[in-house]
Amino acid sequence: MASRGMPLDTAAIFSTTMEGILYGFSVLMFIGTMWALTYKRRINKIHRPNVVVACMLLILSTAHMIVDFIRVEQGLVTYRNTFSGGPEAFFADVAQITFMVKNILYTSQTMLGDGIVIYRCYVVWQSVWIIIVPSLLWFGMAVCGFGAVYSFSKATSDAGDIFAKSTGQWSMVFYVMTLGSNLSASGSLAYRIWRMERDVAALRATKCSMMPIVHVLADSAILYSVTLLSALVCFVKANNGQYVVLDMITPIISITFYMIIIRIAMRKTTSSHSYLSTVRVANEMARETQQRYDVKRTPVEVHITQITHQDDNDTCKSAY
Repeated sequence: MASRGMPLDTAAIFSTTMEGILYGFSVLMFIGTMWALTYKRRINKIHRPNVVVACMLLILSTAHMIVDFIRVEQGLVTYRNTFSGGPEAFFADVAQITFMVKNILYTSQTMLGDGIVIYRCYVVWQSVWIIIVPSLLWFGMAVCGFGAVYSFSKATSDAGDIFAKSTGQWSMVFYVMTLGSNLSASGSLAYRIWRMERDVAALRATKCSMMPIVHVLADSAILYSVTLLSALVCFVKANNGQYVVLDMITPIISITFYMIIIRIAMRKTTSSHSYLSTVRVANEMARETQQRYDVKRTPVEVHITQITHQDDNDTCKSAY
């Protein structure tokens, strides 16, 4: 299938530039995330899983950025005059080692980002059933992602066409499963927190609200989903713009994770009842709801005092 849109050498330059801008922004957000997770906290109070995930996302996005720089240098400088077909043929060759490595990094980062969303969803709901569909999509996404890389390595006649059936079908299914996994997990998570907020809204004595967390979850899911949908549309239409969107997704995955942690940290500055993770906030709200319901069901003994005024001697008599 013949590709359409901008030339591939132009797409490589533009995609690397856009990825570099978003990568720089993600690095700044990584610094803010580390501050939010460690500032004025003892070692044993730091939420280690979030720290590990944040560092892994930075490592993967950095490696992807480096591979893209190497790929651009090889296509436009090193093999410009020696590769058959020139730079455009080089960037179209899916069997190139740099292309396969960047796709392995992208698949790994996607699995990590979606995996942490599914884990949050499980912890908030405290039910395995709610994550069955996202988990199945996540496993299917892993199979399709690494299956696509394997098909790239075995490509011969279709090595210069990523949209060919032998190579493109894996990538298309990967996009669909990634979109479904992220939307289902993020939607379930946001809905659960919204329900908790609604249940305790009338009982809460403070002005602390969970709605900012719901908003940032929705914003991050929309940002990621719109980018994925754009990549899917470009791929279905065999448009070279999918290369640009694909490179942009890698830092966006990191950004969507960091923005949730930073937003909760900002909420902490205005409320002493805030926490550094969505899971902690949701669990606290659940406990608060249960405790207040228990209080409402507790029998209360009431003592009534009656005051009787007598005009004849101006004395008061109390009765219990």
